[in-house]
Amino acid sequence: MKIGIVNDSMMAAEVLRRVVEAEPSLEVMWMAEDGFQAVRNCRESRPDLILMDLLMPVMDGVEATRRITRDTPCAILIVTSSVNDNASLVFEAMGAGAMDAVATPVLGDSGNGREVADLLHKIRIIARLINCPLELISTEDRRGRKDEAADQLVVIGASTGGPPALAAILADLPCSCNVPVVVIQHMDKKFTPGLVNWLNQQIDLPVQLINEGDMPQKGVVMLPNTNVHLQMTRQGRFSYSIEPEENFYHPSVDVFFETLAAHWQGKIIAALLTGMGRDGARGLLTIKNRGGYTIAQDRESSVVYGMPKAAAEIDAAREILPMKEIGSRILQLLANRP
Repeated sequence: MKIGIVNDSMMAAEVLRRVVEAEPSLEVMWMAEDGFQAVRNCRESRPDLILMDLLMPVMDGVEATRRITRDTPCAILIVTSSVNDNASLVFEAMGAGAMDAVATPVLGDSGNGREVADLLHKIRIIARLINCPLELISTEDRRGRKDEAADQLVVIGASTGGPPALAAILADLPCSCNVPVVVIQHMDKKFTPGLVNWLNQQIDLPVQLINEGDMPQKGVVMLPNTNVHLQMTRQGRFSYSIEPEENFYHPSVDVFFETLAAHWQGKIIAALLTGMGRDGARGLLTIKNRGGYTIAQDRESSVVYGMPKAAAEIDAAREILPMKEIGSRILQLLANRP
């Protein structure tokens, strides 16, 4: 796997180079000191993956991500020294096409350590995605009737490009929207508190993290704060689990969608948004087959049309809608307007 490293700090770039070159299956293709050099290098030699810093002179990582995604698309992983301080830029970069984000390993931590392990884990996940068969890259009961009087719940799954899409959709739900909303966004747990803070500034509904044993709260948007799977239990409570291990995205949209379909007693409205791969498609189909209403984002408004396309291909979505229409459609469904 050929990798480009973009970082204006010689020390950080050297640590990243050592981490990459210590792995036999990884190769440093080139290194760049700023986003402008990275854009130029991509035109000449496109790598499989770019490790992209955010704060750089000449051109920052957000603009470089935007231009590379537009002109010479390849996988981009944001690698930043300060998770909390750069949270808003991380979400902007993910909206521009970056797949995920991770903290920069520190000098002296290039042979082992938690940050190196986190970085290599992210690289392995992306490698599995981009080395899958082409369709994985370019695309992708509860028996009986539901009790119509039981509680409604909205659930949304997203990956690459998710934060801006989530903000746009959730902004359409007023503070009077008295239903629980659960969001599964592919994101390292180090960044999730920042995403919660950012969303709280963008939308009317309060946003909070989920603790083990919590129950869905009406009128609250809830996100997992974990690098393992979120599940719904028979008792209607949230639970965290490392199983099933074969789902290499943690938390997995499929895992939560399927356990929700199995155990939630009320009406489910589920939406699957922009993202690479197939995670969420199978779970969306399970929700549909058990009486829930399912929506997939359309190609034109998706940053990466993988997860929602995979859902469309297996007929998991009752509707395929542009991002700007999903929030208002959810409101109509909550009001029982077909």
